[in-house]
This record gives sequence, C-alpha cells and structure tokens, in this order.
Amino acid sequence: MSSRLLLLSGLGAIVAIGGVLTLAARSDPAPEATPSPEEIAMAEPVQAAAEPPAPSPDEPFVIKRILPINGPIRYGEWHWDEDGVPDGPLVITVDLDARVLSVFRGGYEIGATAVLLGSQDKPTPTGVFPITEKDIDHVSNIYTGAPMPYMQRLTNDGVSLHGSKVEKGFASHGCVGMPDPFAAKLFQMTKLGDKVYITRGKQIGMGDSLVEG
Repeated sequence: MSSRLLLLSGLGAIVAIGGVLTLAARSDPAPEATPSPEEIAMAEPVQAAAEPPAPSPDEPFVIKRILPINGPIRYGEWHWDEDGVPDGPLVITVDLDARVLSVFRGGYEIGATAVLLGSQDKPTPTGVFPITEKDIDHVSNIYTGAPMPYMQRLTNDGVSLHGSKVEKGFASHGCVGMPDPFAAKLFQMTKLGDKVYITRGKQIGMGDSLVEG
C-alpha cells in the first residue's frame, strides 16, 4: 500500500489516506458482547475426554517389584528370591527377544532365568498358555525319548516348560528350557491352570499390569 500512496500527490494523497483509514476502521471487528448469566447457565458444559483409570497398586497382577539384576542374564544364569513376598496368584512371562523367563507372585518378581527357545524351523509360539499337565520325570514321546524333567505342558503339540541345559548355540523344538534347579523350584510352585504369557519384546515395568495389553 505504501508504494501506491507514493504515486499520489496533494489532496488526492490526503483523500486516499483518509479512505484507507476509514476502511481500516470499518474492518476492525466489533467487540464481542458479554454473555448474560442466563446464557451462561443455558450453555452446555464441555466435558474433557475421560482417561482410563490407572491400575491400583493393590491389584494382584500389577507389578510391585522387579528383581535387582545388573545387566542381561547370561545363558545358564538364574535368580530366585521370594523372601518376604506374600501369597498371591502366579504369573509366568517369557520374552522371546530377551530370552528371559520371569516368575511373578502377587505382582512381585521372585524368579528370572535365561531360557532355551525354539529354532527358526520350530519356533516357540507367542500367546497366553495355561499349564495343562505336569510331569516331574517326563520323557518325550515325540523327540526320540529326550528327557524333559519338571515338564509343564502348554500346548497339545508338544510345547512345554521343562528343565534343560541352557547353553548358547543350542535350541529346542519350540519348548522353553530352563536350568534344572530353576525348573524344579517353578514346578513345585505352579498348579494346573496357571498362565504363561509368551511375548516378543513387550516392555513392562513397575505399576504395569501383567495380564493386560
């Protein structure tokens, strides 16, 4: 606008500037009227979207403690500490990426171990599996009589938890193998129907639910 105004002279420039000021004054929005109390009362309140309630720390499946283990768990390594942990429902988790099995009682982690998992040809499945059978001295009737001490069956096609020699470079036929001492402790604690959650890379921590998501 300023370059156009420079082309005008004398009275014409004054008239043009006055017109611009008049248009500017007309283009200003009128002040908004203040609503009356009656209008405010009639207006519907805007409700914020409700957030899902956070799980209560008293719930038996909310994580309350994770064992203080420094660094990744090596093959053959296991940890167990249930001192002072109250009774509660048992949940077993297996992370295929971390190759770790964890045992929670009432939300407190009481055990953790490196595990042997299936190969690419016979992978360990993901999902939620209840324990359907237990046999302390089981011998495989599928894989040429292979010993499977402290066996806890998860599927009808042979996938189970059991004691094994957990070493790097070895794999199972889909089962979750644990060091024998750890497998013995777990075997004594579980009952039929207890659930094993097998996931791949799921991140959980303090305050998270073990059985949701």
